[in-house]
Amino acid sequence: MTRPIRVVNVITRWIVGGAQETVLDSCARFDHTRIESLIITGPQTGSEGELFGEAKSLGVDVLVEPSLVRELHPVKDPVCVLRLAAHFRRLKPDIVHTHTSKAGIVGRVAARLAGVPRVIHTAHGWGFHPRQSWAGRVFYEGIERACAQLADAIVVVATPNRTQALALGIGRASQYHLIRSGIDIGPYAAGLAERERTRAALAIAPNEFVFGNVGRLSEQKSPLDLVAAFVEVAARHAEARLVMVGDGPLRGEVEKMIREAGIGERVHLAGMRRDVPAFLGAFDAFVLSSRWEGLPRTVPQAMAAGLPIVATETDGTPEAVRDGETGWLVTIDDRAALADRMDRLIADPPRARAMGARGRELVDEFSVERMVEQLEALYESLVA
Repeated sequence: MTRPIRVVNVITRWIVGGAQETVLDSCARFDHTRIESLIITGPQTGSEGELFGEAKSLGVDVLVEPSLVRELHPVKDPVCVLRLAAHFRRLKPDIVHTHTSKAGIVGRVAARLAGVPRVIHTAHGWGFHPRQSWAGRVFYEGIERACAQLADAIVVVATPNRTQALALGIGRASQYHLIRSGIDIGPYAAGLAERERTRAALAIAPNEFVFGNVGRLSEQKSPLDLVAAFVEVAARHAEARLVMVGDGPLRGEVEKMIREAGIGERVHLAGMRRDVPAFLGAFDAFVLSSRWEGLPRTVPQAMAAGLPIVATETDGTPEAVRDGETGWLVTIDDRAALADRMDRLIADPPRARAMGARGRELVDEFSVERMVEQLEALYESLVA
């Protein structure tokens, strides 16, 4: 092919989130002599913030399709399929690449209706998870089985996502490609330079040990488990502090728990921030209490910042966090275990620093350069 490969990415919402940042980083960094890219997204945003301004500053084209909404909708969804198909016929892409569950459903159907030559879906994390009702889980599993037949390739960010899907009959093994959600390692490694300034802005003393978290305040990330674990740690360690970067629907409940525990002076809710590398540089350890994930980008970000990690053993997280080597893994919903591992880090700073250093040594697997290289190779192999 003498011209660049035309790729249209479809994603449900253009919020500040892992899947969205992965798509934005990819489109901004592709070799534009080889790959031309465009993003189609729905109009919904939220308390997480949005990425429209950032996409514009990076020269990435984003088209908003009003009928593409997150929730299943008996009227809007068929309209969305038809409108997406019309976009595809007009844009004439060589590849449609869908992301997130809802966009993956309507986008793959629309691409086939429009006769798009190749279709890829990335499962940044499946739409079904253990917290759903039995009926809801079976419903989404069935949809994914059907839509897998419409894709030439399925990308997963962690091996367990592929294993789980194949066990449920979603697609064929030959369709799957493991491509990590990559990060720009440099800014996170450089965040330590901002350590003193950031800690001073948060009124954190040099001798205080800061547990940090970056993530949406939502059921998936389970911030209440993190706060409950920190309550126990704070009772035993006067030097312990907690900083949470992010926002979301559970903020009110998080604030209530902090208030009722009487630890308001030791917890800082930073809200939505785009200077995450500076915050990570101010932390002494990173804690993630998620109930389900694909492979959270915040984990390699923390590794790049040289932080030991305490995380729940969910989906792809164990592929980044090596238990006892780069941090600790705990069972989902086990607040006592979460507090215990946090205790271990604060009680043994030399080991905590050694774990963080080991994580930094292993983080190159999650670099954005590697992700972009693998995506470009996948696109070219499918078109060829």
